[in-house]
Amino acid sequence: MPNIEILDQQTIDKIAAGEVIERPSSVVKELVENAIDADASAVTVEIKDGGISFIRITDNGCGIAQEQVPLAFLRHSTSKIRSVEDLVTVSSLGFRGEALSSIAAVSQVELITKTFHEISGVRYLIEGGKEISIEEIGAPEGTTFLVRNLFYNTPARRKFLKAAQTEAGYINDLMERMALSHPEISFKFISNNQLKIHTSGNSNLKEIIYHIYGREIAANLLEIQKENDLFSVCGFIGKPLISRGNRNYETYFINGRYIKSSLIAKGIEEGYKSFVMQHKYPFTVLHISINGSLLDVNVHPTKMELRFSNGEAVYHALVDLIKTAINENELVYQASLGQEQQERKRQQQEKQALLKNQRHAPEPFETKRLEAVRHAIKKDSPYEPKFQKQTQHGNDHKALSEKSPDIVISSEIAAEASDFAVAPKVTTERCFEQQELLPDATRKLLDISSKKDHRIIGQLFDTYWLVEFDGKLYIIDQHAAHEKVLYERTLKALEDKEFSSQTLYPPILLTLSMQEEALLKKYIDYFKKLGFELEHFGGKEYAVTAIPANMYGLSGKGLMVEILDSLSEFHGRETPQIITEKIASMSCKAAVKGNQKLSSPEIEALIGELLTLDSPYHCPHGRPTIISMSKYELEKKFKRVL
Repeated sequence: MPNIEILDQQTIDKIAAGEVIERPSSVVKELVENAIDADASAVTVEIKDGGISFIRITDNGCGIAQEQVPLAFLRHSTSKIRSVEDLVTVSSLGFRGEALSSIAAVSQVELITKTFHEISGVRYLIEGGKEISIEEIGAPEGTTFLVRNLFYNTPARRKFLKAAQTEAGYINDLMERMALSHPEISFKFISNNQLKIHTSGNSNLKEIIYHIYGREIAANLLEIQKENDLFSVCGFIGKPLISRGNRNYETYFINGRYIKSSLIAKGIEEGYKSFVMQHKYPFTVLHISINGSLLDVNVHPTKMELRFSNGEAVYHALVDLIKTAINENELVYQASLGQEQQERKRQQQEKQALLKNQRHAPEPFETKRLEAVRHAIKKDSPYEPKFQKQTQHGNDHKALSEKSPDIVISSEIAAEASDFAVAPKVTTERCFEQQELLPDATRKLLDISSKKDHRIIGQLFDTYWLVEFDGKLYIIDQHAAHEKVLYERTLKALEDKEFSSQTLYPPILLTLSMQEEALLKKYIDYFKKLGFELEHFGGKEYAVTAIPANMYGLSGKGLMVEILDSLSEFHGRETPQIITEKIASMSCKAAVKGNQKLSSPEIEALIGELLTLDSPYHCPHGRPTIISMSKYELEKKFKRVL
């Protein structure tokens, strides 16, 4: 047997780095989180070659004391916790004490930092985990990290990195999440000398959503601000019409930390159930605050996962919260005639104007600022001064010059810095104001008090009903509307135990596979509650002797097989409510179809039932039941208005 030996510290550090530092975005994540923990109000991230060759991160936080700089790069050294008990209530983003050690083990790191109370700062160099030098230097309050040549000493790791553009994309996504998680902080992201992101730090979350996701999404948001016994939540969710084909637009933060949680994702999606179509996912940006003692964030080195001690209660509370927020708003789709092309053109023009401002505004200031600082410190120093936080210690650049006599910044450069600091904010606010929606109408089509003012015009294509109300044309899909009515009617009958059955003669015989038979036995009680009556007929065969009354006339055999197929999607984590809703959704099969002529009394009865529903705007599969078009939109099309 080979001898067992203790690994040397350098090898240990490289192994540990592999758990924390996967790619350049991992470096940016750890260092930006440290800047946030240091109470920075402005953070700049600059990269080249996707962050593989160059990363610079500058903040105006509290800095690191000179005597503690070498300690910061030791493994498991941290200012965030003191004992294992602190892990229960950890509130900072970083706490493991592995970030700086791991980064320094696989790259060449230069650090310049200064606290507010110290006269001068410190410049520290460390490469591959080995300390190179430490010296005093003139610097403003805050910290700058320069990380060069990531994985230079671990070529096997480096060759698995993606192309530079792809790695830059990962960092861009990360910085967008950082901006969304902390709207009170001004973030700037520069890639290959091009400004990609610049937020004002004015705490306006909706403004950040607008600039990241665009006008369409920002114009279709529902604000959430709720609190219960388990957690508080604030932020925005999208109206169902902006759903997407994957979960990339589901963003949520727990106590300021971006995480991925199957429990939270399922809670959000269950809250949207019946509002969005199948295989579509909602848009959310939610800030959730929960007692730290109810969480375990020490699950994975990347801190992207956590566990809840009361997960089931959190799940159900989140589902109710989402459903309530959606139901509080009228969700009739606003249709337009030929406006989509104009809207895209306007968005493109605004984007070009914004990029033009970003290209031209920062360049003079950035160039002169770097020249002044490099002259004051040393050629090619990574230091970048910050102006956003100077007002805490002085009224202008003079305060900075007095604290750091080695740095001379002219009034011209300071003035340009001031202009640059406010210019993006003005542009941002101007663009954002243009996309604000008009207040929703006070009266709703589907309201009992509005029924007397409905004017039913007629049926179109034997499928759609046209209704005039309050200066708008409403178009109702009779199939989707009837599906919703039947679904809600079935659920209510289950809740009130008022279901009824229709006897079948002769009965339907089903030949089931072993898996189908197991499903039937597992869920037999739910079938009986809905009004199905079934008997074992011997071998693999079962007799269906009755089906729910509202499904009479459907193919009972096909219906049963389809229900069993849908239940096969469950994997043992389903709740009774989910099962009954899944079976009840099959009641939609009895809905009137398109191309089926209805009389005026029939459509009046259908609209009358829609009025009684809590959420009548979407069928159980998420398709809209109603769309609307304003009189103004029609008059624009006919050139009555310009």
